Amino acid sequence: MTGRTQVTGGILAGGRGLRMGGVDKGLVLHEGRELVAHMIQRLKPQVHGIVISANRNVDRYSQFGYPVFTDEDDGFLGPLAGIARLLREIDSDFLVTTPCDTPDFPDDLVQRLLTRQHETGADAVVAHDGEQRQFLFTLYRRQLADSAAAALSSGERALWRWHEDLNLAEAQVQGSAAFANLNTRADL
Repeated sequence: MTGRTQVTGGILAGGRGLRMGGVDKGLVLHEGRELVAHMIQRLKPQVHGIVISANRNVDRYSQFGYPVFTDEDDGFLGPLAGIARLLREIDSDFLVTTPCDTPDFPDDLVQRLLTRQHETGADAVVAHDGEQRQFLFTLYRRQLADSAAAALSSGERALWRWHEDLNLAEAQVQGSAAFANLNTRADL
């Protein structure tokens, strides 16, 4: 867990799961447990609290014991919509986001992002695996809630485009294998 800076972990489980045939990916079993349970286990020691963004099966997600928030618009507008909602709901200094389908992300991810934020003063810090930015693994200042909502209201859906408008830094994090997500049944 981080030192004095309060960080809330936000698990993004609000998608349609189209590459998995439309199933709710966070609730798909992997090694005998739901993917979201794996994410919670990995994230919990790194943060002060957890929130979940989900647009269906809210009751099932609530059974994991953490607050669940739906997007303001139930049109499945993508991760930016989930992030915008979570930024408005948290009361910690920062929100760190993860997708619901990447159970092997680094166990020091939050510390790396937070260290880089302290070094740079950036409003957001995105994980970079040495090959590319991992946009769903980003630390955001809570004060970015209005910026996220404005981007969404203007029609923006691409997270990376919103990132271009931010005071953004990158944190180098171990290789891309740590960020392998489970997009299809074959990946499970």
